[in-house]
Amino acid sequence: MIKKISQEKQRQRAPSKSSLETRQKILDAAEHLFAFRSYDAASIRDIAQKAGVKLGLVNHHFGTKEDLFFKTVERRADELARLRLDALEQLKASEQVITLKGILESFFYPYLDKAENSGHGWLAYARLVAMISAEERWSAISQACFDPTAKVFLSEIAKLYPTADLRKVSATFVFSISSQIALCTSAWRVDAMAEADHTSGIAEMKTLLVAYATAGIHSALSQQDATIYANA
Repeated sequence: MIKKISQEKQRQRAPSKSSLETRQKILDAAEHLFAFRSYDAASIRDIAQKAGVKLGLVNHHFGTKEDLFFKTVERRADELARLRLDALEQLKASEQVITLKGILESFFYPYLDKAENSGHGWLAYARLVAMISAEERWSAISQACFDPTAKVFLSEIAKLYPTADLRKVSATFVFSISSQIALCTSAWRVDAMAEADHTSGIAEMKTLLVAYATAGIHSALSQQDATIYANA
């Protein structure tokens, strides 16, 4: 009995520093390979090799390839959700009138600031989000990792346009999120199309993104009795 209790406690112990570091290496490698090769093209063996760990450790820490993919997406989704919801709460606390522009800034800026200032992993993450959004087979991941937070913001937008059909509100919000993903994954296209002699950074373009999304959503949803206009 004592031996059994000891084994239970051992299983419940917090992971060691070495174990946590190994998990992070695997997640970093998986994120890069899933993002730049695709889910199907990235093998567990490839991920283990890039992480510099034995193949068995990947299976030990994460189980199946699909489980690893979920954990890879979930890692940044949890942090991003907290940042976005905190930004929304700060907006509500500081503004008497909540505007569409403010809501979109609270949603977009936490991710864009991370993508600009916190390393290549966050840019790779945008490619994962694009992949998940493009393939219905990942709908369960989207529902678990992204939809709860997105629905909070969707609800705030819907309050500004009470007569608008919710599907229409949802459509305009999804279109806007797609624009955010495009900024993070295809910003080079902006400069290529404009034949610019410099590379546009995310910080340079994020206010334009919010202006574009604000105008588009407002134009699509505005009614004569809309309670708050986009530039209020």
